[in-house]
Amino acid sequence: MTQPFPNEPHREPNLARGEGVSLWRQIALSLERAIAEGQSPPGSRLPTEAALAAQHGVNRHTVRRALDSLALRGLIRIEQGRGSFVAEDVVDYRLGPRTRFSEVIRAQNREPEGRVLWVKEIPAEPAVAEALRLHPGRPVLAVERLGLADGRPVVVGRHHFVLPRFAGMDAELQATGSITAALRACGVPDYRRVWTRLTAALPTPEEAETLQQARARPVMVAEALNADAEGRPIDYTLSRYAAGRVQIVIEDGAGHET
Repeated sequence: MTQPFPNEPHREPNLARGEGVSLWRQIALSLERAIAEGQSPPGSRLPTEAALAAQHGVNRHTVRRALDSLALRGLIRIEQGRGSFVAEDVVDYRLGPRTRFSEVIRAQNREPEGRVLWVKEIPAEPAVAEALRLHPGRPVLAVERLGLADGRPVVVGRHHFVLPRFAGMDAELQATGSITAALRACGVPDYRRVWTRLTAALPTPEEAETLQQARARPVMVAEALNADAEGRPIDYTLSRYAAGRVQIVIEDGAGHET
């Protein structure tokens, strides 16, 4: 459970001015030391920019630069409209022939949650059509879904399902937020990962807001194809993982490309 950060967790002497170390860097070092010494535990909220500026006698721009530097290093996470928090432990996200979000998260004694952000029919772009063995432009069911662990966003994925085969999965998705349950309701009791391609990219502003991370911090991008027991493609997915909260682990036998 997130605990509030005390108003003055680590009172420093006045910043050393004119001694070759920039003020923002001194503030960053002060906050980093508080984190390392356990005064600022994982998940705790940092003081506001205004409070830190008043504490150190600097302007908010200087404080913001210090916080941004810590966010880029993965020591804190900045949530738009909520503030800055000390980063929690990293989730080991295992990719294998049978990757299931809920199973991966529960295996680490964390509580999984899936939130369907939107569902709509869209024309298949060339990459989607090629993976699903469709003609470009043919309608597919697109699902944008956010995966959380203990209430923290860890991945946002855009799934593409073959139509008309999966035209009826919308209701199950909205009810459970589970891709596996929705596929089961459409007659696919199990499926396997065919391949995964891993890259990195900067998030869009919308993705950064959804994942509650800094816009300048890269995300891990996983392009993946799943197939049913007969080997027919059913789901082409583009997932973006919050790099500061997720570590990708490739299991033996996992189909992947890098």
